[in-house]
Amino acid sequence: MKKIDVCLTPELLHLHDIENSIVVVVDIFRATSCMTTAFANGVEAIIPVATVDECVAYQQKGYLAAAERDGKTPDGFDFDNSPFSYMAEKVQGSTICVTTTNGTLAITKSKNAVKVMVGSFLNLGALTTYLKDQQYDVLVLCAGWKGKPNLEDTLFAGALVERLQDEFMIEEDAALMAQRLYNLGKDDLLACVASSSHVKRLQRLGIQKDIAYCLQHDLYDVLPVLRGNSLVNM
Repeated sequence: MKKIDVCLTPELLHLHDIENSIVVVVDIFRATSCMTTAFANGVEAIIPVATVDECVAYQQKGYLAAAERDGKTPDGFDFDNSPFSYMAEKVQGSTICVTTTNGTLAITKSKNAVKVMVGSFLNLGALTTYLKDQQYDVLVLCAGWKGKPNLEDTLFAGALVERLQDEFMIEEDAALMAQRLYNLGKDDLLACVASSSHVKRLQRLGIQKDIAYCLQHDLYDVLPVLRGNSLVNM
């Protein structure tokens, strides 16, 4: 039977064999929620890169660019790391280069997988439907925060495990822990994450509306997947 597992931080990715797995990268606050929103609003492609310098280089070639470090946007970029930025008309048909503290790094570390997909609560339903029919194992890679696990990504991992438990075998404790955590908090995710480190970080920046938005389930029927060096909507 196919298996589903959870990697709580990219620092633990070396413990997993991803060459025969579909890796679902998740960074709820806010990289993968932004990417999902961007594709829902007509972006053509997203180029995820690990460093700000790489992102600047793409911008100098004429690409739109977005960057985030420590929750803030460095000067000179076209978008910040808020999903609401990606609802602008200029995203339609565009290719955007993106770098973030955690999410894009997790994507670049996953390139040896059978397939790399982007997950968020916003496209949880579409992702679930797609994965049910796949023949490969699934690994949910939580971007975490600077190498450490975080609550919101683990909750998403648990939600995906919960929805796929009839088609995939839960073999390892990280997946089981994530599933149980989600079931404890699913009735009020906003309250569940209220005291988490990243929520506090974002609240200090005055970004409460982003937090509530990113916890909404099944808003968009999009499936971002890595093709070469770019994410496209499958």
